[in-house]
Amino acid sequence: MSPSTSIHGEAKSCDSDHFSVIKMSKILVAMSGGVDSSAALSILLDEGHTLSGITFVIDDSEAGSLAVRDAAEVARRLGIPHEKLDISEVFRRQVKEYFVRSYEAGETPNPCVVCNREIKFGLLCDLAAERGFDGVATGHYVRKTVSDGRVCLMRAADERKDQSYMLAHVPEASLLNAVFPLGGYTKDEIRRIAADTGLSVADKKDSQDICFVPDGDYVGFLTRYRGREPDGGDYVDPDGRVLGRHMGQECYTIGQRKGLGIALGRHMFVLDKNAKSNTVTLGDSDALMKREIILRCVNLIGRDRICDGERLDVKIRYAHRAAPAELFNVDGGLRVVFGTPQRAPSPGQLAVMYAGDVVFGGGIICGSAK
Repeated sequence: MSPSTSIHGEAKSCDSDHFSVIKMSKILVAMSGGVDSSAALSILLDEGHTLSGITFVIDDSEAGSLAVRDAAEVARRLGIPHEKLDISEVFRRQVKEYFVRSYEAGETPNPCVVCNREIKFGLLCDLAAERGFDGVATGHYVRKTVSDGRVCLMRAADERKDQSYMLAHVPEASLLNAVFPLGGYTKDEIRRIAADTGLSVADKKDSQDICFVPDGDYVGFLTRYRGREPDGGDYVDPDGRVLGRHMGQECYTIGQRKGLGIALGRHMFVLDKNAKSNTVTLGDSDALMKREIILRCVNLIGRDRICDGERLDVKIRYAHRAAPAELFNVDGGLRVVFGTPQRAPSPGQLAVMYAGDVVFGGGIICGSAK
């Protein structure tokens, strides 16, 4: 059956979301036990591919056990092989250690971005190649085509679920043989597909938190991981005057107003964190607005370089709206100059470059200026 037709209804892709893998026969599918990856299996089976499912185990938590159980049940229902693979040590080194080191360095990390690069499109692609698969598939909401061996990564059709930001730091080589069956569908349509296929996870709630910090208490995670409480330090104003004491710079994020534990007679915001001096700078909200940011570790998709003065839209965090900017090459990274100042760009976060729906990659924010 052609990838352009489906028993689930009219094809939702633009020039086929699976354009690069029309000739594929064997695909290794990452299964989280949720509705998205489960529906991806159903769609790919309908297209005639031979599939195997795999669920990565990162700890011995109850949530992890439930994910394995649900993924195995979906695989059984669809009649495909499924395995669970304990990657807890690899995940600890590549994701958890990054998360802890970033906070200790005064940054605000995005572990999901790193997990996608190192695990879901790093380890998964390596396993697929070793085992003779033609490619990999996930339940991400993003679209992709390939032309002349270059990937064109695009926003999903469902703007509310679009996950192109989260994949912008994945190397193009890892995306080349990746399949994204959900890119042309809405979430409601995906739930209907799962229900029509008789999958038990059709109504399962989406996960909202970092998978290894399910309660959202990242400071508690850092404390348990390191075996000690964060060291307290000084709140200071932009001129360096001490305003009071804080609980440790790791406990705060740029732009934060609530939960500071200090009363200064007016609303104050976290403007900066200094890991070396363990100080947290507080000030007025206007000081959070920045016209320029510097990016390091830039990953480009579908192209080899950014031209000086090139105009693109840049998104400085997942929930942020992309804003017009000019880009310039500088010291192995990029300087991004926005037409309108942006609020609270945070070192450690990913900034992603767009031209319309097309994603050109992204880099890690390492500095900003007014």
